Amino acid sequence: MGTTVPQVPVVRDRHGCPAVVGVSAAMADDRPAADRAQSRFDDATKRSGRAVRRVRHRGGQAGRIRARQWEVTLVISLQAGLAAAIAALLAKNLLGPGSHVFAPAAAVGTIATAIGQRARRTFALLAGVGLGIVIGDTLRFLLGSGPWQTGVVVALAIAAALLVAGKGGPLVGQAGGTAVLIATLAPMERGLEVPRIFDALVGGVVGLVVVALLLPVNPLRVLDRAAAPIYATLCAQLGELATALRARDGDGTMRVLERLRGTDDDLSRLHDALSGAEEVVTIAPARWHRREQYHRYARSAGHLERLLLDSRALARWATTALQYDEPIPSELPDAMGRLGQAVAEMRRECRVGDEPRRTRRLVEQSAELAGRASASGVKSFGESLVTGLRTSASDLLRAAGCEPDDANRVVRRAAGVGAAEVHPPVRRQLRRVRPTRAARVRRRAHLAARMRDDSRAGHPARERPAR
Repeated sequence: MGTTVPQVPVVRDRHGCPAVVGVSAAMADDRPAADRAQSRFDDATKRSGRAVRRVRHRGGQAGRIRARQWEVTLVISLQAGLAAAIAALLAKNLLGPGSHVFAPAAAVGTIATAIGQRARRTFALLAGVGLGIVIGDTLRFLLGSGPWQTGVVVALAIAAALLVAGKGGPLVGQAGGTAVLIATLAPMERGLEVPRIFDALVGGVVGLVVVALLLPVNPLRVLDRAAAPIYATLCAQLGELATALRARDGDGTMRVLERLRGTDDDLSRLHDALSGAEEVVTIAPARWHRREQYHRYARSAGHLERLLLDSRALARWATTALQYDEPIPSELPDAMGRLGQAVAEMRRECRVGDEPRRTRRLVEQSAELAGRASASGVKSFGESLVTGLRTSASDLLRAAGCEPDDANRVVRRAAGVGAAEVHPPVRRQLRRVRPTRAARVRRRAHLAARMRDDSRAGHPARERPAR
């Protein structure tokens, strides 16, 4: 019996020419149906496992964000309740009988506003009340009282407040609300203007006192919790970018880019936390000793935002380099991995207050690997990756407290060391060549001939040079 040889199908390209197909590729479909079903099942299991891990990771992040929101909500609620009670008590005892509703309302409005804008809101609130009283009283004296007079008073008060503030806010709202009260209640209740001013003053001051003295938040804790999602995203995505680049997975680098682009809300929360921490260390005496730490943290946060933008550029260039099938030296993914480790180490050292020695060492290793990758041979987008890595390393050193010139010098030196490991610089061997014996004989004969010529010409004999 003869052996049956499986027929290899002929595959033609787009021009109609036959293309060569390997026997292994041609026989790939000769597997039993059970094996093919098992392979598809394994692929589906792996994909579902990755999806479950992503959902768990996002669920954990959402849970942590909700926990932080609950804590902030509890603190602000306690501050607002305490401020309202104190403002109502002071208004009742200091401002005399009457319904002093605006004092606790102003205190609650001061507390409930965005963290970092409370002092500004208090001054805007007082300015709005004063502006509404001046315009309302003036126009009521000129125009009288009535429905259309109320409309004119409110319109002019809002217009004047917008011209002063330039945009909407507490000044505009308080100017309009005070103008309404003056236009409608002043004819029936005399002496409404002065109590409202004092109510606003008492409420605003009480709100600031509660924030500054009674229940001041820990500014560094607020900053650390606001920056935690950005640190976590940078560490995780730089590691995933290194893995995807090592595996030449273009879809993986695109996913990293999309995740890095979705951090705008985290950056907004970090800016709000910086504003709130600055307010606390400015007006709260109990937190004045945190000023130096706050300024150091604020400087690091600014460079952290730049590092996030640099990481987006790294993901974009990595995707393009893979699309153009450029060579990716193994040092490039390793450099990105070291950079992610340096970000995690910087956060740990910043929290405990240590000197960033390990962060600097990891950054130097990343820059050295980038220099080796550049010397190993990369193309245009690979060179952009190297440049982006060096820029990220410099920004990370600045976030750790280095001066810009020092950070650039460290990165440049480390990259040069890495490049020198691949292509050592050529050094000239400078040594003195001793003349041979024949050369010395010829020189002596030449000098003797010149001395004879000089003596014949009547010139004094020249001193023989020392050898």
